[in-house]
Amino acid sequence: MPIIRSRKASVAGTEETIQTFKMLKNMTTAQKPGTRGAAALYRLSPVLLLAILFFWPGLRTGAEEEGAPVSITVEPGFHVDVIRSAAPDEGSWICMAADAQGRMTISSQSPPYLLRVTVTNGQAATVEQLSVGVTSAMGLCYSGNSLFMDGLGPFGWGIYRIDMNDDQFGPLMLLRPMNNNSEHGSHEVVVGPDHKLYVVSGDWTLPGDVAATSPYRNYGDDQLLARDPDSSGFSAGSVPPEGFVLRMDLDGGNCELFGGGSRNNYCIDFNSEGELFGFENDWENEYGVPWYRPCRILHWVSGGDYGHRQGTGKFPEYYEDTLPSVVHIGLGAPTGVKFPPANCAFPPSYRSACFVEDWTFGRIMAIHLTPHGASYDGTVETILRGVPLNLTSLQFGNDGALYFITGGRKLHSSLYRLGYIGDTNVSPKFSQGVWDPDSHLPADKEGAQARQLRHQLEALHGKAQPGAVDFIWPHLSSPDRWIRFAARVALESQDVALWKDRALAETQVDGGLTAIMALARYGGTPSENDCLKALDKFPYAQLDREQLLLKLRVLELIFIRQGPPADDMASHEAGEIDALYPADNEDANHELCELLLYLKAPDAVGKTMKLLESAVTQEDQIYYVMRLRNIAEGWTLEDRRAYLGWFDKKRDNLPHPAEVEQSFKEVGRPYNDGPNVQPFLNNFRQESIMTVAAGPQKDLADVAPLAPPPAPTPTPAVPTGLKIVKYWTWDDLAPNLGELKSGRSFEQGQAAFAKAQCVLCHRFGNSGGNVGPELTAVSSRLTAHDILESIVFPSKVVPDQYKNTIVNLTDGDVLTGRIMEEDAEKIVLMTDMIHGVKVDVKKSNIESRRLSNISPMPEGLLNCLTAGEIWDLISYLQSGGVPTYSAFKR
Repeated sequence: MPIIRSRKASVAGTEETIQTFKMLKNMTTAQKPGTRGAAALYRLSPVLLLAILFFWPGLRTGAEEEGAPVSITVEPGFHVDVIRSAAPDEGSWICMAADAQGRMTISSQSPPYLLRVTVTNGQAATVEQLSVGVTSAMGLCYSGNSLFMDGLGPFGWGIYRIDMNDDQFGPLMLLRPMNNNSEHGSHEVVVGPDHKLYVVSGDWTLPGDVAATSPYRNYGDDQLLARDPDSSGFSAGSVPPEGFVLRMDLDGGNCELFGGGSRNNYCIDFNSEGELFGFENDWENEYGVPWYRPCRILHWVSGGDYGHRQGTGKFPEYYEDTLPSVVHIGLGAPTGVKFPPANCAFPPSYRSACFVEDWTFGRIMAIHLTPHGASYDGTVETILRGVPLNLTSLQFGNDGALYFITGGRKLHSSLYRLGYIGDTNVSPKFSQGVWDPDSHLPADKEGAQARQLRHQLEALHGKAQPGAVDFIWPHLSSPDRWIRFAARVALESQDVALWKDRALAETQVDGGLTAIMALARYGGTPSENDCLKALDKFPYAQLDREQLLLKLRVLELIFIRQGPPADDMASHEAGEIDALYPADNEDANHELCELLLYLKAPDAVGKTMKLLESAVTQEDQIYYVMRLRNIAEGWTLEDRRAYLGWFDKKRDNLPHPAEVEQSFKEVGRPYNDGPNVQPFLNNFRQESIMTVAAGPQKDLADVAPLAPPPAPTPTPAVPTGLKIVKYWTWDDLAPNLGELKSGRSFEQGQAAFAKAQCVLCHRFGNSGGNVGPELTAVSSRLTAHDILESIVFPSKVVPDQYKNTIVNLTDGDVLTGRIMEEDAEKIVLMTDMIHGVKVDVKKSNIESRRLSNISPMPEGLLNCLTAGEIWDLISYLQSGGVPTYSAFKR
């Protein structure tokens, strides 16, 4: 997978420094004393002047207090202008769209109107309030004389449309209601080249009625061994299709499920070839476990499944019932996605790139795409960074420049313009080398032909047509995985009676395995034994790595969709694959491990324990620990002791995959486990103990006590017997934010983090809890002003994933806590996150439930600290755990 690279950036500057530069530029000797110094400053280059101003103490306090970014850096040739900052009553901006006149329409999280900003000569010439009846829109899109909005309107959350005539808005129309009252609800809306409306949604929004002809169909959880839910309860009860894309007519009719299996894809856009792309993130609390997936660029295609399943159940990208990413980004929180228009004012190397935003680490990246078969490969170039810069949306203007806004979660918002001031006819270098358009011509031609074939196959998705099987069949054997995928989905849309026998008889390896996968996914239509016997035509010894993984996944799907095999067939299959275990690559070992444990192969546990002992990375070790946690048979006493003893071993010095370590390096922070890693391991240990207790082995009391182990003590320990120093108010503290500039103490800040009990709920570095957000990188998205405000007023902003649920019971009782698990019969409510107290609640006993807007974090946590300790604490949080942070210098 390509590694992110970024060249040395040039300083552009904050709004305050830009305004100061303009002020100095207009100075004359008659207007300002000390004219020789001012004139000398003015004669310096703008970039150098901005650099001087950036490091000039006293000029940045206002920017910090108002929430404006402290610094923005850009790649050479680019330049940033601040167009306008949000007024106090305009809310926090989360979405933006450009109309035909190039005016920017902006949606915030609160006011009952949209803003329309007309930019002239780099200035906000006019700002209008548009009362269209929709607010909190996470999707805005202009098409023709229509504005499409995904937000809260008079009929609730939904997709709305309003038409315009001579700049006058007509009546508001609800196209489709959406369950959208969360950050993982429905998001971006775009109009495709087929004049259809596409809506992308996160994994908390399940589609309602969709057309029977939907391309995305026949999906399932598809777990061979039981998965564990998210250890913090996030997305409890979430089931496929998980995050998805809907496709519908512009009047909301003929709504189809276009693709699914993502987690939380916020924005999507079409490139000039009519292909749809998105930017997806995984659950950042899971850094350090093997099922964590980095932020990635997805190529959304008809019927595509991108493998997200809740908890430990995510599909690896090599599963051929899912599709891989175009490129991995690393850490972050994806927001905007936009391809340039024909009038893009950037150099040629950027005019076909996909521009994406990262909310957490304040980055705009150019994804340089190269056609590869029926899809694309990509390389990543970071062209802008801000600290903190909470990027939420971007759009190209009529001037060919890129406009972007900041905000989200009630943070300060501004509108910026990213322009290019170099020679736009010269292509700068980027991470892939010097841009050479001619070198891409063969790939463009071949890619266009492959995409055309893929589209022909996709036209059959959800539609049974005479003669379709004959057209589809040769493409099941295509060397292009994306063509094989499209062909299989098309085949599954045809009457199985027309192709079942042909699938069982196929002798070409790729085509035969892909056809049997289609049969397996039908579940129960052919006999299981027929499918298993058909697989025998493809001996493992004759398969390459990709074919081996494909056959193993087909075998899993047969057992998942059609049930466990008979004993004799299970023994046969176990004997076949036991000879392969261990294999010479990690991916094959993971699949062989899962299958052999499922089939209860006699030495599966022993071989897996040897792989656990020899595994190098933390992620690989945790994989085997996760698979063995609830296996009851096949253990020796020695292996069981070694397994349970693993949980007490230190993991601090274990390496991680190179891509993971590079992801942390790219955003300038040391590696640390996500907050959910230790809770997952605690759950695995307890599951294993309960498995032992239910089995015949009774000699493990010393390593497998039946009582759950005590929760690990946070580091550093929380002091007891605290006394109130002062009942601090915002007015006491806010005027003194200047105390953060220097002279602070890292050690005292760390102690204050424990003393104020932050460590019980928040992960910072490699210590702390997982009740609240992870705080190691908090300074990349929050200013000191924002950090202080979030502590003093914890309920001002409560992210959806950390909200408690208030459950009203039929007997009048009320329970409050976080839902950890959910199925058709019950929910599991964690009523005390710190001590792990869980309550099972039958759904038949629930009268109603709703999310609470009151933060689980109590007010007044600073009251046990002195003023100096408060400033040390905030400096500690700003430092990212780095003792050499500037505020600690004396």
